[in-house]
Amino acid sequence: MPHYQITVIPGDGIGPEVVDSALEVLEQTQAQYGFDLSYITYDFSADLYRRTGRKITSEDMDEIGKTDAVLFGAMGLPDVRGPEGLELGAQVEMRAHYKLFASLRPVKLFNGVPHAIKAEHVDMLVIRETSEGMFAGLHDEHAPSNEEATDRMTITRATCEKLFEVAFAEARARKQRGTPGRVTLLHKSNALRSNVLMEKVFDEVAAKHSDLESSKYYIDAGSMYMVTNPERFDVIVSENIFGDITSEIAAGLVGGLGVAPSADVSLTHGVFQPSHGSAPDIVGTGLANPIAMILSAAMMLDWLGQKNEDENLVQAARGINDAVEQVLAQGPRTPDLGGNGTTDEVTSAMLKALRSLAPSTEPVQA
Repeated sequence: MPHYQITVIPGDGIGPEVVDSALEVLEQTQAQYGFDLSYITYDFSADLYRRTGRKITSEDMDEIGKTDAVLFGAMGLPDVRGPEGLELGAQVEMRAHYKLFASLRPVKLFNGVPHAIKAEHVDMLVIRETSEGMFAGLHDEHAPSNEEATDRMTITRATCEKLFEVAFAEARARKQRGTPGRVTLLHKSNALRSNVLMEKVFDEVAAKHSDLESSKYYIDAGSMYMVTNPERFDVIVSENIFGDITSEIAAGLVGGLGVAPSADVSLTHGVFQPSHGSAPDIVGTGLANPIAMILSAAMMLDWLGQKNEDENLVQAARGINDAVEQVLAQGPRTPDLGGNGTTDEVTSAMLKALRSLAPSTEPVQA
């Protein structure tokens, strides 16, 4: 039976709670779909830093990088900050260390989830570049000042080419599942030199994939179109900060961050976590929505399955996604989605739905 070793970093706030839910779901899928996962758990939380001054190091990440994937809960506490005044984020460190240049953030309008838009069908993937853009200068020397502060935006051809190839590959795969197969660049080339280069490289890569549709909007207009006509979008790709903002706009269209998973990937490494934060205000109340974490775990299985040509993992990911659709349509749902269900109740419903969707044939033998 195929075996995969997973690093688990629960993090802060509701992170450990939703990670526990995802692990329960993964445990059941292993039995149903015929694969084996083992876990190594690390504490690199902001709370650990507050208590001990310890945070993730390059040596830690070298060790973690030997495992097959990272399942990450949520990290950060508003009152815990480093010397430079920024919140701690092991995921940001891992993006740089593993050169995770693309953050994949799918959003889908699920039946049963309340939303504030008129659109009836929203199914898009926002791809955020995560290693450059406005994060390029995070480790630049910085002299503290109350009068002036500067952040650097850098765009390179090499990263753009990889990013856009991923975007068109995702569009091609999505087209096989019934989406338009269209990639849209959101940029600001009318005002930023870095984005002039980004747009130029996008046009070059799009020309290599002429069988797929492509389009471009300035980030301000494109953000408006996401709200007024989200159905026009399939795959959206953008610079780091632009992508961060638009991915959360997209999540807001379909019910919020509680149903918004994400995957930060390179060609060799993957870190999978919900798009939401640590929500320390609801820790221990049983109100945390585990769906985004569970969907992130499904993205992890699909990524591992595609990477290792393991159809059992791919089928398990589909099973989890189908179970999520069933639970969101029928309930229970947590309060952020208009329901009164608890974390445990939603998790139990997920396990029940998975059992009802068990594959009718034996798992593929590797």
